[in-house]
This record gives sequence, C-alpha cells and structure tokens, in this order.
Amino acid sequence: MMKSNRLINDFRKQDRHSIWKHIEAMSVNYAVYSKYKTGVDPHLTGKDVYVYANEENLVVVCVDCYKEKEKPAYEEGGSIGPVILNHGQEPCDSVVWKLKETMNIMERRLSLCHFDLPVYGVLLTEARITNAEDLEAMWAANHVRVFEGFKDLRHRRASVNSDDGLRGHIFCDAALDSELDAKFDSELDAKYDSEQDAKYDSELDAKLDKTDVQEEPKSSLDVDDEFDKMLREFIEREFDSTPVDENVQKNNDDLSDNDDFNVDFDDDDDHEDDDRDDDLDDEINLDDFPEGSVLPADETIFPSGEIEQNNNISVKVEILRPIANPREELDKLVGCADIKQRMDELIALTSYNKMMHELFPNSKQHEVSLHSVFLGRPGTGKTTVCKIFGSLLRQVGALSKGHVVVCDRGTFIGTLWGDEERSVRQVLEMAKGGVLMIDEAYLLNGKHENDPGKLVIQLLMSILSDETQRDIAVVLCGYKEPMMKLLSSNPGLQSRFPNRFEFSDFTVDELLEITQCRVKDYDYQFTAKAWEKYRQVLTQAYQVRDPETWGNARFIANQLERIYIQHATRCVKQQPKDKRELLKITPEDILPIEVPRQKAKIGF
Repeated sequence: MMKSNRLINDFRKQDRHSIWKHIEAMSVNYAVYSKYKTGVDPHLTGKDVYVYANEENLVVVCVDCYKEKEKPAYEEGGSIGPVILNHGQEPCDSVVWKLKETMNIMERRLSLCHFDLPVYGVLLTEARITNAEDLEAMWAANHVRVFEGFKDLRHRRASVNSDDGLRGHIFCDAALDSELDAKFDSELDAKYDSEQDAKYDSELDAKLDKTDVQEEPKSSLDVDDEFDKMLREFIEREFDSTPVDENVQKNNDDLSDNDDFNVDFDDDDDHEDDDRDDDLDDEINLDDFPEGSVLPADETIFPSGEIEQNNNISVKVEILRPIANPREELDKLVGCADIKQRMDELIALTSYNKMMHELFPNSKQHEVSLHSVFLGRPGTGKTTVCKIFGSLLRQVGALSKGHVVVCDRGTFIGTLWGDEERSVRQVLEMAKGGVLMIDEAYLLNGKHENDPGKLVIQLLMSILSDETQRDIAVVLCGYKEPMMKLLSSNPGLQSRFPNRFEFSDFTVDELLEITQCRVKDYDYQFTAKAWEKYRQVLTQAYQVRDPETWGNARFIANQLERIYIQHATRCVKQQPKDKRELLKITPEDILPIEVPRQKAKIGF
C-alpha cells in the first residue's frame, strides 16, 4: 500500500507568510503528534526545534534566532555544506547543513527501529539568504524548505500536541533518541568486520582454485584499511560532536599509548547518576569540590532560563553556571592585565569586609557595590570575565550562587502594558544569588521619550535602591561610547554602578597567543612555514580592520575553524603515511581571508 505524504506536503506548500500560522495550527491537529525541544544535539544545539509525526511522515522544524540587532545577510553555497565562505565576510556555519545532518541522524535512528518514515526539514531563520531563490530547487531535492528573513522569532513559541496516545509519539521519540547512535556505530563495525571476512574467504577460494599458479608476494599498501578507518574517525570526531561508541573509544585508548600519535580522545560527555537522594540539600559548598571541577547542575538551585512576559509570549534567558576554579581561569586569560588587577582589588575588599564583619560584628563596614559596567567591543572577553566574576564573588561569600543570567533589550520589552515590569521582576528573581548581565545595555536608552526601555532602567534603579537586594550583582555591557551616554543620561546610574572595567582590543601578539592556546586544545602544531604564513595573514587582517566591527577573539575562532576544515580535507585526500602528520598544520591549510575595511569618512 502506497503511503500518504500529506503531513510533509502540508508543510511543503506553505509560504513565508503562512508557515508560522500553520505551525501554530498543528497543535490542534489531533492526527499529528508534536514535540518541542530547546536544542537537539549535536548540530542544532541552542535552537528551537519542533518535531511533528503521524503514522507515515516526520517533519523537523528548526527556528534560527539572533540576538544581534542587525541580522546577518549572506549567500549559501550551491550545495549543502558545513561552512559558508563569502567574499569579504568571516566564515560562518550553515544552519541548512546542520538541519540536513539532523534529518540524516533521525532517519538513521528510525531505520534502526525498523520504522520506514520519510523525514522532511523546515528552517525558519532571521538571517537573510540573498540567493535563496536560486537554491530552492536544490533544497527541495534534499527534502528541505527554507524560509528566511523573519523578524523577532525569538519571541515566538508555538504550542504542541503531546498526546502520548498518538502513534506518532513512538516515531518522534525514536527520532530524538540519541542512545540509538551507539547501536548504529556498533552495527557499522559488525558490517565492516563481516565484509572483511567475506573478502578474505573470497581471496582464499580464488587461491585454492589456482593450483597451477605460484603464489605471488603480498602487495604493500601505502595506507592499510585499519589506518584509513582510524583517520576518518579522527576527522569526523574533530568536526562532529556525535558521541564516540565504546569500540571506537577502545581504539583511541590503544592509540594514545603510542608516543607517535598522542591525540586527546577524551569524551567530554560525563554521564551523571540520575538516582538522586530525595533529601538532597539545596545548598552546594564550593569547598566540597576539588580545584578544576565543575559545579554539578541542579535545577532546584538554578533557574530554568525562561520568563513569561504575558500569557502569549515567553522569553528564553541564558543561564551560565558557576565554575569551581575562577581564579585559575582568570589567570589563563590572555592580556586583560588591568581587568585582572581591578577584579582582584574588588574581590579583596569584598573578602576583607566579610572577615571584619566576622571579627568585629559591630564595626562599620566599607560600602562595596558589586554592580559594574563592562566597556568593550565584541570578542574582548566580557561574557567570559562576567562568568569568572560571579564565581569569584561566590567563593568569597559575597553571592550565594554565582551563576550569570544573560539578558538584553529583547528580554524585557514586551507587547502588552505591564510586560516590562513583569520581565524585570522575573529576571531579578532568576539572578538572585548571582550576576545579572545586560548585554548592549545602552539599547534600553531609546531615542523616544516614551521608549519602554527607559521604564526598564527606572525599574532597575528602583529595585536596586532597596537595601535588601544585596545578594545580586548587575553588570551592564556594551560599546564604550554609547554606554557612557547611557550613564550620563541618568545620574543615579553612575552612582549605582561605580565599578568600570574597560576591555581593550587584543594586540596582534595577544591574538597569536590566543591562537596557540586554542590550537593546543587539539594537540595541533603549526610547522614553521605555516606559523609564519598565519602570522602574516593575521597581521594583514589586523592592519586593515574596521575597529567598529573587528571580532577580536571571535575572529581567531572563525579563522581557526577554516584552518581545521582545510586541514581535515587535505588529510582525507592525501592520507599521510606518518600518523604524526595528522597533527601538523601546514602552509597549505592557511587560507587568505578578506576583512571588511573601515569605510572612508567624507568631509573636511
């Protein structure tokens, strides 16, 4: 009996104006089971994902949002690939490719469960894909539909039909079951072993048939099958975050004993024990954990990361968990000498106040405000330092939790009267015991007198003036010039935020040091010629950079991603005989990059 593709066809025939209404309508379609996920590993982490399934089809919808005010515009490649390289722009990941890879994984999982369902993908993105019309036929051939150029997707959330009585529930769970990946890998290994055994038996039978022919010496292959297999596993593992199964991990452990091939294959996915004591205390003591450890996740201690502006709109809020070794992480930061000194001074005074209060309870304490302003361009480490800041304050007892709640203008501004006040109070409650970080805080100071952002500032001022609000540190982040205008617009802000940390752009030498630190994480090494070429590329890019758009450490991260991909591609094609060559970055791996230059100013 031929299957119906009605579910897929219903999604396929939507346009940019009707697709979101169709998604909302699916929640009342009682023939289709649907499920919402905040991120699907390994490719759609952090994205809003909806999965729809009936008895015959499965559709996965990815919602791609951006926090930046200006959404990116770019051209996708003529085929679906992992990286987008546009002239004059920094390379970026292709969300279309990530969606397609997720579909492939889901199809593989369904097949393992003996479910024969076609999988269709839909992408809704705020980015503008300038050549979208030219790619529609190619996307359709890959069973993908792309709707680009949306606005404010981050404020939208559709309902789902999670009726477990629907048969689509089984298919949806199978498509999202990551534990099936290990089974797939083990079946691949078994298939490989079976093919090798069959090949050996065939060759043996052929030799027995040739009784009159003398045995020829065995031919020596440049690269044997086992090394080729390990090479491909290595490449896939470096650029794909799918879990490594036990058989592959055992091969890696065997390789790590060889001094000639000392690559770190540690699996970062630590599985925690789900059987927790019902009487687990709410408080966690940092002293109970050795230096270098990460605090355990506990949803009873840290907020969930979502607020309700009103009955129709919920907003996601990023929560950064505290770290157990903040002082060590601060010392590791490249540059930032002034930041480190100022941070040490503030922490020392806070710690001194606590000690004096314990020794002399009736003595007058120094007034110490934890509220701070971080001034600097993107990629200068503001978010990283903010996370360290919260953990340091947790260690000295100034904060009870030390987590960081990351917000921006969109977190607070709603659609109904009273949304701003509800949002501010919910966010402050989430940040209690930790740090509230407001990124690009100057956007709250709108040009119009009745801009709702001004109300957010007033609410913050009113609440922070309350002496009982001591277990919180508010950090305002953004470019220096507009941030200074924000502070000067309200005298109360200047007095409430006395601590100012200025994050300067990294120098070329500091960017080279950052490069060495990041490359070391993968045990890569530049050859002398490759390092010289990389230094020249970086220096040239730095000299023509636009200070207003320069990415600092983000530029390095993007450049290294291009190098890793080029290196992996070269290794797969050339298949080097010496395994140590896999760890060497050569001049061939260093590609030139176009950096947007600063626009010339017109005038006298």
